[in-house]
Formats: sequence, structure tokens, C-alpha cells
Amino acid sequence: MPKSIWILLITMTMSITGASFLWPLNAIIIHEELGKSLTIAGFILLLNSAAGACGNLVGGRLFDGIGSYRTLIIALSIATGSACLLAFQHSFYYYMFLLMGIGFGSGMMIPALYALAGSLWPEGGRRPFNAIYVSQNVGVALGTALIGIIAQNELTNVFRANALMHVVLFIFVIFAFRGLEARGATTQVKETREKIPFRVHYRIHALILISIAFVICWMGYTQWQANVSVHTQNLGISLGSYSLFWTVNGLMIVCAQPMLAWVIRKWIQKLKAQMIVGVFLFALSFLVLTQAEQFSIFMVAMIILTIGEMFIWPAVPTVASQLAPKGREGFYQGLVNSVAMVGRMIGPVFGGFIVDMYSIYVLFYVLVGMLIVSIPFLLIYDTPLKKQREQTTHAPKL
Repeated sequence: MPKSIWILLITMTMSITGASFLWPLNAIIIHEELGKSLTIAGFILLLNSAAGACGNLVGGRLFDGIGSYRTLIIALSIATGSACLLAFQHSFYYYMFLLMGIGFGSGMMIPALYALAGSLWPEGGRRPFNAIYVSQNVGVALGTALIGIIAQNELTNVFRANALMHVVLFIFVIFAFRGLEARGATTQVKETREKIPFRVHYRIHALILISIAFVICWMGYTQWQANVSVHTQNLGISLGSYSLFWTVNGLMIVCAQPMLAWVIRKWIQKLKAQMIVGVFLFALSFLVLTQAEQFSIFMVAMIILTIGEMFIWPAVPTVASQLAPKGREGFYQGLVNSVAMVGRMIGPVFGGFIVDMYSIYVLFYVLVGMLIVSIPFLLIYDTPLKKQREQTTHAPKL
């Protein structure tokens, strides 16, 4: 793996480590520390994700226009400034607006890192995206493992830890990415972009079909960060035990990735099948949650969910990279990452509403149904590309 990719992986790990001090506790902080309902907690997380989705789109556009280095500096300036202010001011309205600032800045970073990975190692295929996915989960494992220590005396210490990590990351990016900008820029093709009518824009059609399933998966996944976290507290499962779910999640992804990569190469091979298997496992994990009242059953559900995300999360940016025309890598990565943010945005408020109106068990069954409904979109996503292949020989074969 090229040295430049290792720099990207370190950056992603540091970013996710800092974020992992905060995101598993957001719903708990809003509900218990700030005294707001689960619906309000879901609304605040919706605003954070909406800001992240906007950041994804802006970051992707900036990558295509001004390159990775300046995009990352702008992104980290916004995220670091917001994180540092949040360390000192975390009453309700400060929390709401500064969380949006962190979401926007962090959102700008993600498509720039993904697009740069594909540009710096184009012959790597899905490997750079698998590597980024693993690095994200190293960050999750480190961050969530440290939550119990950081928040032992005061829950709001996580704000200071998040701010410190952002400052360190900002300094690292300033010095580490100067050389990458020049090499990454040479791979960017600034071509004249011909306007393509939407009805024959088959690459975008394929991406939209995948995005529908991607949104539903993220709506389910965010329940673990929002409503499941509060549910475990109500059942008497400690905060340390809850953070252990995410530690296991990250460690499994890091340790099991080579074995899973072998399974995919040997038995699955196609990206479509990889994504469908992931969605089936997501649905199974929520079926298990309908029977969960003890820590061990929650852990089983988390393990199944983790295996599912190992199938689907790296596959989507890989497909986006293969679909993207030269010079549009940032836009396509920004689009799929903004779709993920839309799922994160809708998920908590959707789940919080169902839990407040009915029960969390109703939410689990609704999610199982939605995940099953999403599978046909993955089955037919490459149909538009088949139409394009009938007209041209230049369509990517996925």
C-alpha cells in the first residue's frame, strides 16, 4: 500500500477517534444532562447530520475545484473551532449549533479523503476504500474504549477530549498533506463537463438506486447511537457496557477484515451481492434486538450488525468511485456520503418519534420491514448501466 494512503488512514483514524468521544453519548447527554425528550434529541442529531450532508456536498465540490489540501484546511478550521467552543460552552443552544458546526466541517473532510484515496491509488480497486473503512473503525474502537475513562468523573469531559483531538489533527494535516496535494492534483482531470440530460444520466440513476438502500441502512444503524443507547440505560445496562458494544464493533472490523475479504473474493466477488448480504444481516440484527433484554443478546445483535456493515459500508464508495467520470470523483463521493448523512439525519428523529408514540420494539420491526424492502433497489441498480452499455462501450462494469 502506498505511503500516501497510510497518511490518509492516520488522518481518518484521528478524526473518528475524536468523534467517537462524542457521538455515542449525544442522545444520552441531550436526554439526561440537558433534560430533553428523545424526539428533541433526535431533532438535534437530525440537524447535526443535515449539516454533515451539506458539508459532504460542499467538500466534494471543493475537492474537484481547489484540491484536497485547501479543502481539508477549510473543513478542519470549521470543525476544530466548533469543537473548541463546545468544550467551554455546552448549554442546550450552544450544543445544538456547535454540533452542527462540527458536523459540517467533518462532513467536508470525508469526500475529500475518499476521492483522494481513489486518485492516489487508482489501481488499488476496492482496497483503498476497505483500508479507509478499517481505519475508521480503529478510531471507533479507540474512542469508545476511552469513553469510560474520559467520562468517569464528568460526562462533559468528552467535549474537551474531542476538542483536543481536533487540534492535533489540524496540526497533522497542515504538515502531512502538503506533498499529497501535488501528487493528488496530477491525477485530477479537469475536463469540460458536457451537460447530460437526467433521463439518460445512467451513472446517476444507478447511484440513486443504491442510495435508497444506503439511506435505509443508515436509518437503522443510527438507532444504536440514539434510541438503543437510551434503551440499554433503561434496562440497567451501564454506560461502560454500552461503550463496549462499539469497542467490539471496531475491533471486530479491524481483526476480521482479512478473513471477510477472503470470503468476498472466494464466494461473493460481485459488489451487488456483497451489498445485499449486508442488508440481510442488518435485518437479522434488528430481529435479534426484538428479543434483547440482557447484555449478551445486545452483543449478539451488535456482532451481526458489524458483519453486515463490513459487507455494505466499503462497497458503496467503491461503486461510487467506479461510476465517477474523471474530474468528478469528489462530487460522486460527496453525493454518497451526503446520502449516508441523510440516513443519519432522518434515523434518530424517525426512531425517536416511533419510540415516543409506540415502543422501541415496534421500531425494530419497522426497520426490519424497511430493510427487506430496500433489497430490490440493489438488485436492479445496474439496470441503467446495462442500458448505457447498449449505447456505448465506456460504461464501468461493476
